[in-house]
Amino acid sequence: MKTAVYPGSFDPMTNGHVDLVRRGCRIFDRVLVAVLVNGDKVPLFTVDERIAMVRSVFRRQPQVRVKAFSGLLVDFLRAEGANVVVRGLRVMSDFEYEFQMALMNRKLDPEVETIFLTPKEELSYLSSRLVKEVHGLGGDVSGLVPSLVLRALNRKLPTAS
Repeated sequence: MKTAVYPGSFDPMTNGHVDLVRRGCRIFDRVLVAVLVNGDKVPLFTVDERIAMVRSVFRRQPQVRVKAFSGLLVDFLRAEGANVVVRGLRVMSDFEYEFQMALMNRKLDPEVETIFLTPKEELSYLSSRLVKEVHGLGGDVSGLVPSLVLRALNRKLPTAS
């Protein structure tokens, strides 16, 4: 069984993330969505809330697993018996950062491979930060996140109407 790890904060999960997980499922036997616990950032949703949302989104896809992680990604990969990282590239500005991370991960563990996937064209501009910002200003993000994420956003983040 070949497992790929898709790491990120997923604060919140967007339809772009969903698209990449589904694409990963067509390539790998399993996709492990690794929800980052980052003490340097204050997320809108707790790690438990983010994990619950991701699990709900993929509840009918048993090949998708979800776990929290902190620390080095290569350590998490080793602990999970995986050596493939899936990352999304939306726009050219993503490339430099993602390329540096891929090279550092390979430096830390030469067995680690990073696979870059591009999202659907209509989702290429989408980010969690942008979703939170637009929603908080009263904009409609209903086509940009799964419906259960939209409901969670409505509960958590008041809009400026």
